[in-house]
Amino acid sequence: MPPKKNKESEGSKGKGKRPAKKNTADDSEPKSKKAKNTSVESEESVEDEEEAGEIDYACTTTCKKWNFKISSWNVNGIRAWLKHGSTLAYMKKEDADVFCIQETKCPEKELPKARNTDRILLISRLCSKVKPLNVSYGIGIAAHDNEGRVITAEFEDFYLVTAYIPNSGRGLERLDYRQGWDKDFRQYLKELDNKKPVVLCGDLNVAHKEIDLANPKTNKKTAGFTKEERQDFTELLEEGFVDSFRHFYPNKTKQYSFWSYMRNSRAKNVGWRLDYFVVSERLVPKLSDSLIRMRVTGSDHCPVVLLLAL
Repeated sequence: MPPKKNKESEGSKGKGKRPAKKNTADDSEPKSKKAKNTSVESEESVEDEEEAGEIDYACTTTCKKWNFKISSWNVNGIRAWLKHGSTLAYMKKEDADVFCIQETKCPEKELPKARNTDRILLISRLCSKVKPLNVSYGIGIAAHDNEGRVITAEFEDFYLVTAYIPNSGRGLERLDYRQGWDKDFRQYLKELDNKKPVVLCGDLNVAHKEIDLANPKTNKKTAGFTKEERQDFTELLEEGFVDSFRHFYPNKTKQYSFWSYMRNSRAKNVGWRLDYFVVSERLVPKLSDSLIRMRVTGSDHCPVVLLLAL
């Protein structure tokens, strides 16, 4: 996340379609050559439609049917997060097939004991109803792997990578390291993608475009919005990956997943979109929706959700 001193059910299958809405804004996002254009004309998300009511955790208004749900959340400290009243309630309601968390701030030996709540198993930083074929930790480079930032789970149809990308820090003291990380991580994802499609989720610590944060003009030299970090993310997409949220909502504004605890930022919606689902281009036809649960509290981030039709 940016330095805090800066301002700023298994589920039911989706059956309905959103009403089409004419798109008048310019779209500067890279587009997958294989991307379907269904829903790109619509800028209404599920949460727009339910603003006055309950969150549609069953995701019944997605563009097309889905059968696999992944949820990702930067919890900003797992022990405090588990004590928050809404945490387990959210997990139960979302009822994701795979649930990933980042920024646990907890040594392995001090992790809370596993909890079982209606088939949802919380273990460390990745839990799944569907047993992965294999789970690995890190990216195979010792200089990066000592911080415990990456878990890769291999499923039959894809690799799921959940990651907490290094922050460049106040004064950009770790920007050089971050750029080295981005290069090495990009290569790691490319090697996985050569074997089978990849779903990357987590706090990627970058707001890619000006549309992805509330105050772009005053944050050009802030960690998470430097030209170097944004260019690195662009280069990742150019290697054959797609920002799933912008695939569905290329021009949708005021959609954030992180808000500073300072200056009442969340209530004012002065935020950043730092949490993503990035997928291999050839997975795009299997995407059903990409959601930001902006109304779910429990951290300075909110969960993001990916729906797939596998």
